Amino acid sequence: MTKQLTIVWFRQDLRLTDNPALTAAVANGQIIPVFIADDTAPKGALLGGASQWWLHHSLLSLNKSFNNQLVIKAGDPLSVLQALITEYDATHVVWNRVYEPWQIKRDAAIKAELKQQGISVSSFNGSLLWEPMSVLKKDETPYKVFTPYYRKGCLTRQSPRLPLAKPEKFSIHVNAQFTLDALNNLALLPDIQWYKEFETMWQPGESGAANRLSRFIDEAATQYQNDRNLPAVKGTSLLSPHLHFGEVSPNQAWYAIIGAFENAFENKDLDVYLSELGWREFSYYLLFHFPELPTKNFNTKFDYFPWRKSEADLSAWQSGNTGIPIIDAGMRELYKTGYMHNRVRMVVGSFLVKNLLIDWRDGERWFWDTLLDADMASNSSGWQWVAGSGADASPFFRIFNPILQGEKFDKDGAYVKHHCPELSRLPKQFIHKPWEAPVEILRACGVELGNTYPKPIVDLKATRTRALDAFSRTKAMAQQASEQK
Repeated sequence: MTKQLTIVWFRQDLRLTDNPALTAAVANGQIIPVFIADDTAPKGALLGGASQWWLHHSLLSLNKSFNNQLVIKAGDPLSVLQALITEYDATHVVWNRVYEPWQIKRDAAIKAELKQQGISVSSFNGSLLWEPMSVLKKDETPYKVFTPYYRKGCLTRQSPRLPLAKPEKFSIHVNAQFTLDALNNLALLPDIQWYKEFETMWQPGESGAANRLSRFIDEAATQYQNDRNLPAVKGTSLLSPHLHFGEVSPNQAWYAIIGAFENAFENKDLDVYLSELGWREFSYYLLFHFPELPTKNFNTKFDYFPWRKSEADLSAWQSGNTGIPIIDAGMRELYKTGYMHNRVRMVVGSFLVKNLLIDWRDGERWFWDTLLDADMASNSSGWQWVAGSGADASPFFRIFNPILQGEKFDKDGAYVKHHCPELSRLPKQFIHKPWEAPVEILRACGVELGNTYPKPIVDLKATRTRALDAFSRTKAMAQQASEQK
């Protein structure tokens, strides 16, 4: 069979190992690896500042893997692909599927147009354990609750495919060549220089992802159930940005755990971690079946929720100056590192939408800009879950008490003290509620509320009552609207 030239279109799969599209292309003959920055993407899908930093460095890493022959372009993907096909006389185009609604629509149109022009086009699953279109209930409708989706819909089906090996060798078209100017022209590095802090913590790229996964297996996996809730402990995998950009596949993580330990599903720590990979799948599943998830309430009752507009409160939350230590520590961690511990994400989210009554979409947009792992599926489903408007958000009226959460999961205040150093001398009984400390203790510890550290911007008890009242009124209004139809 005649070997032919295949364009491999990279998107959220910036790796060589377990890359189905790349494997197929290499088997077909010569390849041209290409990344296209889609400047036709809708406004809400454009990368946030933190993600731009990660993508810049991940592309540098991928280019190195391709011996400086990764082609980088910007523009309308169909036009770019057509130009490359013409320039190199390519006969095939392959890619791994992505699942954001706007990308699904775009890819379907590109595939149809190229096939009409006589180009062979193939797409593959390179980023999910179970594709959303393959998991349905017996009545052929999608699941809306995680546990039956995962335990019945996924685990009882065919096991996820085994990871593919990295191609032993590949032949890149001789004229395909990377230039640093091409990458710099994408202007991925944002003007705000806060991302300089990221470089001390993160290693974007396939090797960085492999190191993270290996370290998690060696140091944290067998204590995951407990330690994942402790923000001062490195008890999670920290793989989320690597997974989002496809520097490691969920299949690799899944089988790395199963391969490293016997009877992984019978070990509670490992089973919980695997189910967290399942939650990632569920987010993509919801986005696929309910494409308005990023902008509209999954539970339409919340269309009647009385959100507040307060730029001052939103700004205090964003900057970590609410006067509530666990909230401020989380928001400062986010801005400094591009990451926030998952337990703390739930707490700061609850505070924004329930204590402040600020729309979850405002929180989602801030996370989109500042998280290195900003992901349309996980971000929107997570925020809707916290708000109570999402799938499986029961009880929808859950309001996290940030003081109790801090005292339970950051008992000694190590997390708060690290990110709020102005409180570092406070004794642990006051670290999560400094406003209750006697004046002489505050003075001895160098804390002056309203000066060195903010006074709380809200009364937690009063705003909890306000939120519960808002939920009651929302339920009544939704019921009234339903009866009037």
